Amino acid sequence: MGQLFALVVVVVAVIILAKLVRIVPQGYEWTVERFGMYTRTLTPGLHFLIPVMYGIGRKMNMMEQVLDVPSQDVITKDNAVVRVDGVVFYQVLDAAKAAYEVANLEQAALALIMTNIRTVLGSMDLDESLSQRDAINAKLLKVVDEATHPWGVKVNRIEIKDIAPPRDLVDSMARQMKAEREKRANILDAEGFRQAAILKAEGEKQSVILAAEGEKEAAFRAAEARERSAEAEAKATAMVSEAIANGNVNALNYFVATKYVEALKEMANSPNQKMLLLPMEATGILGSLAGIAELAKESLGQQQAGTVRRTPPPVG
Repeated sequence: MGQLFALVVVVVAVIILAKLVRIVPQGYEWTVERFGMYTRTLTPGLHFLIPVMYGIGRKMNMMEQVLDVPSQDVITKDNAVVRVDGVVFYQVLDAAKAAYEVANLEQAALALIMTNIRTVLGSMDLDESLSQRDAINAKLLKVVDEATHPWGVKVNRIEIKDIAPPRDLVDSMARQMKAEREKRANILDAEGFRQAAILKAEGEKQSVILAAEGEKEAAFRAAEARERSAEAEAKATAMVSEAIANGNVNALNYFVATKYVEALKEMANSPNQKMLLLPMEATGILGSLAGIAELAKESLGQQQAGTVRRTPPPVG
């Protein structure tokens, strides 16, 4: 009997000791209740509590936590139905408020977030909801953080993971994007053809300008050549006239022979002449050529005599 009593005392002592000494792990805070009423919060470390009078109320996780938002159907401003899900990062800052201000913290936060997702996306068009994820996240974070502040919770981030339109709407958007790409391609092709036509026209313009400038230069050169030829002809005629005036018949023969040879050259180069008849005596042509030779000899002799007269006498 005595041994049984001793055993009971040991068991009661162990239980009282276990209730007396409490160790709170890192990252948690425990609330203390006295006869069911909140009194204080235990931080991480070793604590002592009077058994029976004081007890542990709630064990709150103070680390940042992740909460998945289940997908739901949302109607946008332009009556498009999209399926949306997300993720929330939050942290408990006040263990007492998180324990006693709301019955179920996670369930309340999910309900609040899902409701605000429908509100935010319902005020936006489909194109805005698909392209403005950052704006949606910012609006949700502001609203939900303000709403959860009385619960002692800090919402750090809210991210929309996926916005999925219906299949028929996705196909329609794909056709629209394809048409838009084809439109841009056609515009680029038309622009390319336009630039090519402009460059071709510019090239033809430059070609015509260069051709006109070439013809102008050729005409100028031809006119200059004719002018020089006329000057040479006039000079030769003057020289022949002067020689005839001085009694030199060979100069007349030279002039006649030159014109005669030019006439023969034009007759020989005519494309419609197959046979050339010369109804004249060959001795006349030879006589004219002999006159040319005599004229050349006289001109050479005069040049040599002039050179001798211009040479100064040697100095003695």
